[in-house]
Amino acid sequence: MPHTWDPLSLSPEVALERLVEGNRRFLRGDGTVVGRGFDPARAVEAQRPFAIVLGCSDSRTPVEIVFDQGFGDLFVVRVAGNIVAPSLVGSIEFAASQFGTRLVVVMGHTACGAIAATLHALDTGMGPASKNLRAITDRIAPHIEAIARAGGPEASREAMRANVRASVDHLRHGSQILEELVLKGRVRVVGAEYELETGLVVFFDH
Repeated sequence: MPHTWDPLSLSPEVALERLVEGNRRFLRGDGTVVGRGFDPARAVEAQRPFAIVLGCSDSRTPVEIVFDQGFGDLFVVRVAGNIVAPSLVGSIEFAASQFGTRLVVVMGHTACGAIAATLHALDTGMGPASKNLRAITDRIAPHIEAIARAGGPEASREAMRANVRASVDHLRHGSQILEELVLKGRVRVVGAEYELETGLVVFFDH
């Protein structure tokens, strides 16, 4: 892990504030990244992302745009339902260990299709026909079963939040590399939700 102790890496607190400020610019409509042209210098320089974001593949949740960030700023991993699977953990471990990035964000979003599919499977007992889709819903289901049983108008949002928190917990404790970095105070893992209806990102631990 050659760069884990790089003193030039932003602290988790500063990195989080940078994301918050970027989202505020996005909400105001005065972001600096949208429309930025290709920058060959930034494209080929060594990576120094200040945050790692595990987000959903939903086309309405473009992470760099939501946080008003550009080339080299974020190390983004996207998968339906922002689930945690071995290859995804490996990608996050790689970024944290190789680049010294100290903030990891797991970002879910409202009206998530993967959450809706999992709630439907739990309600009806009928999961997706594709075994590959079931590999996603089966990872989400254990964390939202109680919410599915209780039902209610906020079940989808509550399930999304529960799934985010489960992914955060998995990254904190299911990876020896990340767990050691968290225990040493080198890396912080936080959850967040993106509101499709407003464009606002709300951090759970901020």
